[in-house]
Amino acid sequence: MSHSSFQDDVLGELGDDRMTEIAGLLGTDTSGARETVTQTLGVMADDLTQKFDTQDADGAEVRQAFAEVSEAEPPLQGVATFGGLGGLLSGGVMAGVLAKVSKPVAAAVSKRTGIPAATISRVIETLIPVVLAVLAKRAAGRTAGTGAAGTADGAGAGAGGATSADPGELLGGGKK
Repeated sequence: MSHSSFQDDVLGELGDDRMTEIAGLLGTDTSGARETVTQTLGVMADDLTQKFDTQDADGAEVRQAFAEVSEAEPPLQGVATFGGLGGLLSGGVMAGVLAKVSKPVAAAVSKRTGIPAATISRVIETLIPVVLAVLAKRAAGRTAGTGAAGTADGAGAGAGGATSADPGELLGGGKK
C-alpha cells in the first residue's frame, strides 16, 4: 500500500528544525533522516492497517483509535496543536496505539536499515505528536461538512466505526 502522501504530510509538518534534530539522533544528514523517517512511517502505516483488519483485541483498539481521530474536533493551528486535538496528544487512544506499535516498528526498521532499534524508537517518539496532528488534520478535511459516525466509547468499533475511520483514507494516498 502506498502511503507517500501521508509521509509527505508528516515530513512537511516536521519542518527543518525537527528534521535536523532527527538527523542528529541518527548521526546522519537531513537526507538520511528523511529516508529513515519515510521508511518508519511506511512500516507504521502498514502495521496499523494490518492490525485494523484483525478481529482481536489489538484490532478493536486500532479501530477505536481511528474512530476517535475521525470524531475529534477540527485541528488547532500552530503552537496550540500541542495542547488540543480533542485530547489526542495528551493520551488519546491513538497516542496509546502508536506507542504500542513503536517497538515492533522500530525492530522492523532497524532490521531494514541496520540502525539500532533504540535509536529508531527515539525517532518514533519524536514522530508520534506529528503523526497525531497529521491524522487529525486529514480526518477533519475528510469529514468536513459531514456528521461523524462511530461510537464515542469504541464499544461498537468492530463494525460500527470501521467505515467512518478507515485507515486507508487517513494513511493512504489522500489528497494530491
